[in-house]
Amino acid sequence: MTMAEVEDSPAIQTVRERYPDALIAVHHAFGDESIVVRREDIIPVLTLLRSDPGLRFDYLVDVTAVDRLYLDEDVRFAVVYHLYSHPHTRRLRVKVPVPEGDGHLPSAAALWPAANWLEREVYDLFGIVFDGHPDLRRILMPDDYGAHPLRKDYPLHGKGERDRFVF
Repeated sequence: MTMAEVEDSPAIQTVRERYPDALIAVHHAFGDESIVVRREDIIPVLTLLRSDPGLRFDYLVDVTAVDRLYLDEDVRFAVVYHLYSHPHTRRLRVKVPVPEGDGHLPSAAALWPAANWLEREVYDLFGIVFDGHPDLRRILMPDDYGAHPLRKDYPLHGKGERDRFVF
């Protein structure tokens, strides 16, 4: 079966029907599905995926980010939500492009409480701000740490902070 012959899952079909302008792209690879959603539509799409009885993505597995600095991409960052539906035993990856100059995205913490800590980690390590987050502060690095270490432009050996880091 070729990529052109892969049929979209009920989740992708439902998103396509309810929010046709929200989808930027759909990817099928190795039995997994990914959708790329416009930033302004992320909360309505995530709400649909969680709340629709035919979909019920009730488990937020992870929220992470990708710095695509050295890739040939128009938008530097992508925030990635990994979702799972226990009732329907389906997985879905939802990606949202986030531009470097405006690194903001609405928080999903009201939809899944687990997003609280996961979004804090993305904020801490990539510098992406989740608007409306109930407690957006650093979770791994010290509060006064002036950088975001998982950005691709961060030096591999750090900026000398190991010499000043208090253990």
